[in-house]
Amino acid sequence: MFGCVVAGRLIQTNLHQVDDTHAIFELPSASTINHICVFLLGTVPFPDTYGATVHFHWPGKGFQLLGALSNDKPSAIFRLRGVFSTQTSLTHAAFQVPSVSANLDASFEGDVNAILGISVEPLAAIQAQLATLPSALARPAASSALSEPTALAEKIVKHLFNYLSSFAAGGTSSTGLSTDNYVQMRTITRWYETFISKVRAGGTGFLDKDQ
Repeated sequence: MFGCVVAGRLIQTNLHQVDDTHAIFELPSASTINHICVFLLGTVPFPDTYGATVHFHWPGKGFQLLGALSNDKPSAIFRLRGVFSTQTSLTHAAFQVPSVSANLDASFEGDVNAILGISVEPLAAIQAQLATLPSALARPAASSALSEPTALAEKIVKHLFNYLSSFAAGGTSSTGLSTDNYVQMRTITRWYETFISKVRAGGTGFLDKDQ
C-alpha cells in the first residue's frame, strides 16, 4: 500500500507490516538522507475518513511526526536533515519490533539506521496531531506553491524589485524603475543579507506576504 524513496536512492522495498494499521521502513545510512518521499502505491486506497501519519525515528531520540498522507494527498516529501527536534520526539509503542529495535540499538561506525513509521488513523485524529507540529515542519504543506522552482524564483525577484524600487535614484515614472534608474551595490548587498536572515529565521513564507 505504501512506497518510500530517499532522494538519490532506489525505491525502498523493505516495508515491514507491524499490524493492520502500522508499517515501517528501515532506512540505512540515515546520516546521509536529506529528503524522503512517502506515497501510496495506488493499489489500495484508505478507507473513508482515514489517512496515515508519517513518523521518523532517529536512534536515541524516539519517533517524531513528519506529516500525513490521505486519499486527497497521496504523496509527500519531507526534509529530514536539520529538522529533528528532541523537544518533539516521543515513543511510539506500535512501531517497536524486536528485530528492528535491535538494529536501532546497534552501533555503526560512520553509519546509522533510522526508521520511517506509518500509522493508519482517522482523519480527525491526524488533524489534531498535525496541529502540534512545529512551524518549521508544517511550513512545506502551507507553502506548497513554493515547491515549484520557477514560482519561488519569481517571488524572490519580485521581492528584490520592490526593495530596490525604494532606493532607486534618477528619473521616475509611473511604472517604477526605468532604464535611467540606478542603485548602489551596497543596497543590493543589504537586501541579500536581510533576505538570507529572514529565510534562516523563518523560511520563505514572508514572500507570500508581498503578493
